Amino acid sequence: MLVLLPPSEGKASSGRGAPLKSESLSLPGLTAAREAVLDELVELCAGDEEKACEVLGLSEGLRGEVAKNAGLRTVGARPAGEIYTGVLYDALDLASLDTAAKRRAARSLLVFSGLWGAVRVTDRIPSYRCSMGVKLPGVGALGTHWRAPMATALPEAAGGGLVLDLRSSAYAAAWKPKGEVAARTATVRVLHAPTRKVVSHFNKATKGRIVRSLLSSGSAPKDPARLVEALRDLGYVVEAQAPARAGQPWSLDVLVDEIH
Repeated sequence: MLVLLPPSEGKASSGRGAPLKSESLSLPGLTAAREAVLDELVELCAGDEEKACEVLGLSEGLRGEVAKNAGLRTVGARPAGEIYTGVLYDALDLASLDTAAKRRAARSLLVFSGLWGAVRVTDRIPSYRCSMGVKLPGVGALGTHWRAPMATALPEAAGGGLVLDLRSSAYAAAWKPKGEVAARTATVRVLHAPTRKVVSHFNKATKGRIVRSLLSSGSAPKDPARLVEALRDLGYVVEAQAPARAGQPWSLDVLVDEIH
């Protein structure tokens, strides 16, 4: 099972250990594309601060993120699972998983990123600020930049198993499963059952809990239909929509009564 996650805007501080080694990150097919974004982002943020804030869409209160980006090649790195914070990652709470569940997380979780493309939670990265919606002057729109390298790297990472896609729309644009990979992909919405509306905060929190439940239980569904069964066994209320035609993913709605 491969689980695709969005990153978080909020991030923990960089580590005090060795700095980034981009060649050591997972999905080596993305290395050249990563280096292109990293080079331009560091150069941009080491130069004109006002321009960097404009390009990155940073408010006055986030101006300090520019200096952080300028030092990305020299500051310490730490596992991505420790860097990403926020609602989904608080609910997932990787640090408190037992040893077996942590091993499953290392194998199955893939976090999408405007800067890195996608990383595993064990990949060591520095804290940064660069969303998928950014358009760098040289590289261009990051969502577009990542499509070609992702088209090769992600099917390889998915192998022959289930793909559970929990990304937000901005990150989903960087790679859309096609063909037989799409047929074993399930996208998930979390709806407030009484209103059947998506509410951002509990949508993220519930997605974090879903991933935690699957990792903790050791469940390893092989396809979307078995994922539906597994989630229902774990106590979730799930409505499933099989694809209308070949080459499309399944759509799952998880219904939640309480917003928390």
